[in-house]
Amino acid sequence: MTEQQLHFWDKVAERYAARPLKDPQAFEDMLVEVGGWLHPGDKVLEIGCGTGSTAVRLGGTVGAWLATDLSPEMVRIAQAKAAPEGVRFVQAAADVPHAAGPFDAICAFHILHLVPDAPATLAVLRDQLVPGGLLISKTWCLRDFNPLMRLLFPILRKRGLMPPLNLLRHKELRAMIETAGFTIEGERHFGKHRHSRFIVARKAG
Repeated sequence: MTEQQLHFWDKVAERYAARPLKDPQAFEDMLVEVGGWLHPGDKVLEIGCGTGSTAVRLGGTVGAWLATDLSPEMVRIAQAKAAPEGVRFVQAAADVPHAAGPFDAICAFHILHLVPDAPATLAVLRDQLVPGGLLISKTWCLRDFNPLMRLLFPILRKRGLMPPLNLLRHKELRAMIETAGFTIEGERHFGKHRHSRFIVARKAG
């Protein structure tokens, strides 16, 4: 993640934390889906954890949950929450290996379209998984948006309302995950956001 992105997320952290979910049921459905792929003794890494909502809700169902985010403001807000035992919030970039690994599962929710080099990040994540480990991701495929809506992105970025990002297509995202050495085992979307693709992929055993 670039310094420009870091500045953006630090600046919006408080507003981000206070903003109500646009589709609470979609979030609940996602938590149920993610929980169905995890096991009680799993060691989980989450990159781009934001203010920690997912870690707080699911961290108590596994053995350990390491939630990371590059933004110190996001991590500060997350650390102030009442989290289950075994959940840790740490400031770290998405492509940094962790001594706590290897992990049984890595969660990457709404982050792969933000990192500067998604293929390189996926390679680092793969190498931190146990054989047969899972990458559980949710990614905005912004290039699949209506072309008229995509015209707004440069305007929003110029006004500081959107961070720098990668405009991915759904098929490009799938190919990138598979090229990184994963086999896709599940895919869906939640609620009305069809371009926010939830993908579960497994590292070779």
